[in-house]
Amino acid sequence: MDRIAGESGARWRESGGAARADCDLEGRPVVLVKPLLFMNLSGLAVAPLFRKLVHEPHDLVVVHDDLDLPAGAVRLKRGGGAGGHKGLKSLIAELGTAEFLRIRIGVGRPPSGVDSADYVLAPPNFEEKRLFDEAVASAAVAVGDIARLGFDKAMTRWNVRARTPREDGPPGNILLAPGEKSGGLNIRKEATPHDDSEEV
Repeated sequence: MDRIAGESGARWRESGGAARADCDLEGRPVVLVKPLLFMNLSGLAVAPLFRKLVHEPHDLVVVHDDLDLPAGAVRLKRGGGAGGHKGLKSLIAELGTAEFLRIRIGVGRPPSGVDSADYVLAPPNFEEKRLFDEAVASAAVAVGDIARLGFDKAMTRWNVRARTPREDGPPGNILLAPGEKSGGLNIRKEATPHDDSEEV
């Protein structure tokens, strides 16, 4: 979200339990949101803005980490469960729906005997950090694809191809695109084939 805000010139301000940045992308109003509460309370930060600004779950794109994807992988998904992710569980509970759109950033599975919570909170090693930085850049490109192609076409593209990311960038959480089925930023990057396809 910081990457998109920076490229669009949006400025952050506090709004309840979240930081909010309003901007105009692709000719439509978009609200970027970063929950400021604990991860397992993300829904409390997002739900008030969701109810105030949008009416359909397909207007909400959530960017989140995912243990079920290899480190650095980026995939798109429409709806689904929480998969053990406490932030998603909170969002689903507070929004009353799981049918929002997702951009999933893979962090890989923890080594045997390591607790998942400890794993995702531990500082990454050099190679992991490189993969995560590339994935964050790729996720910003995926937002652009959603805006340019629509979510379903972007999802097909990302789930059978890998993107070459641009430069390092900070992580983010949530994108609200009021009144639009696909909102975001027009960032384009050439895709290269990848053999890590996934059924959604």
